[in-house]
Amino acid sequence: MEDRTMKAVLFDRFGGPEVLYVGRVPRPRPAPGEVLVRVRAFSVNGGELAARSGRVRIVTGRRFPQRVGLDFTGEVAALGAGATGVAVGDRVWGVLGRSAGFGSAAEYVTVPAERLGRVPDALDLVAAAALPVATTAVTALRDRAALRPGERLLVRGAAGGVGSAAVQLGRAYGAEVTGLARAANLDFVRALGAHHAVDHRTVPPAELGRPGPFDVVLDTAGTGLRAFRRLLGPGGRMVAIAFDLTRPAASLGYIAASAVHGRGRVRFFSGNPRRALFDDLAREVTEGNLRPSVDRVFPLEETAEAHRALEAGGVRGKYVVRVDRG
Repeated sequence: MEDRTMKAVLFDRFGGPEVLYVGRVPRPRPAPGEVLVRVRAFSVNGGELAARSGRVRIVTGRRFPQRVGLDFTGEVAALGAGATGVAVGDRVWGVLGRSAGFGSAAEYVTVPAERLGRVPDALDLVAAAALPVATTAVTALRDRAALRPGERLLVRGAAGGVGSAAVQLGRAYGAEVTGLARAANLDFVRALGAHHAVDHRTVPPAELGRPGPFDVVLDTAGTGLRAFRRLLGPGGRMVAIAFDLTRPAASLGYIAASAVHGRGRVRFFSGNPRRALFDDLAREVTEGNLRPSVDRVFPLEETAEAHRALEAGGVRGKYVVRVDRG
């Protein structure tokens, strides 16, 4: 009799990485318009850490078991009725939509067909799992900030998943790129293409505006937004992709108030990519503007260790989890 279950990473209570375990759950079937993907790999993202710890339980709720995993790469295993744009066997990448929550840390995942894109042939699927979140960097710099050649770009969190992509894309778009990271990662940030790499622990924001202001600030941390907003020159734009989870109301309130007060509006958004954006991502890779940065690859059974490593800080690019099937 065919086994209709699969492995998935679960947790039955909020807490540290130790609450994660690999269990078995029913294998999903694609609904109309959906695609069943056999997952090859996924990356670990900061939002999952917050969900697992219970810091955003107002969003995730308290029903258990809960799942982790936001992005993924893999092969199309089956198509639901009416699903178009991909075929069985295609190598794809994607990000679960806002309404879907988490769940890609598993052997299979279902996703609407329009939330998938084809992975470039030259990319290994495990390494490619570092890149779906780079759609956030594309949106932030190209669409929200409208970054132009010759402008000065400051990337906060330049060694992380989105930040490392933003450094590469900023350079490709013709900007003068300054990346903030911890001291141990400065050479890595320079190797990505940053013109300047600065230790955020020793150089305060007020000193970053020398020799001049920035045209665009990309913030991946969400804390201290006021200080970084002051670094913008006339016509400057600040894009934030995170907010302070210790003071969410105040953080989001400040972002909203920036639309009408002071210099430089703070543009905030949460990534929710669709096929056209994944096509753009593939194009950036094919044209040589972007490459995956994988710090370390973990097996599925060590997902908790991958969470622990991300919480410890200092990641260079992404921690990727490989899903093997016997």
